[in-house]
Amino acid sequence: MTYHPQTSGQDEVPNREIKQILEKRVSLNRKDCAAKLDDALLAYITVYKIPSGASPYKLVYGNACHLPVILEQKAYWAIKKLNMDFEAAGEKRLFQLNELDEFRLHSYENAKLCKEKTKRWHDKRIKPHHFEPGQKVLLLNSRLNLFPGKLKPRWSGPFEVVRVTPYGELSCAL
Repeated sequence: MTYHPQTSGQDEVPNREIKQILEKRVSLNRKDCAAKLDDALLAYITVYKIPSGASPYKLVYGNACHLPVILEQKAYWAIKKLNMDFEAAGEKRLFQLNELDEFRLHSYENAKLCKEKTKRWHDKRIKPHHFEPGQKVLLLNSRLNLFPGKLKPRWSGPFEVVRVTPYGELSCAL
């Protein structure tokens, strides 16, 4: 899978957050950036995310991230308690997988609700524009973003609206 930041903002947000973590942790000469990268990634995947209601680590592995000592103790405890009863271990594993599916579904619903809430907030602040034929409009100079200049005009025109489609597309007379 190739990286295309133009197509979707999904890849850019995690990279930006990891970059911000590194900027706070790395010294001014940035020589220790590679040494701090593992810590930054661990911090990113273990922190609780509000939209999903869980950490990325928990979404993937089904439980919270613990230090290796705790995992070793739990593994020893599980072997000791189960006493190598494979049927009980299999049933417990199926139960854990079902719990993980329910947890992921719940996180998916939380993320969906968060996106809907953000969409409502954004849509509430959009001003509707109603154009009619004969009105004068200005055209935004989109090349200004590529070649910025302080004194360059951002708008050109005015142009007269000739036709308005139902979807908001304007045809203008030059």
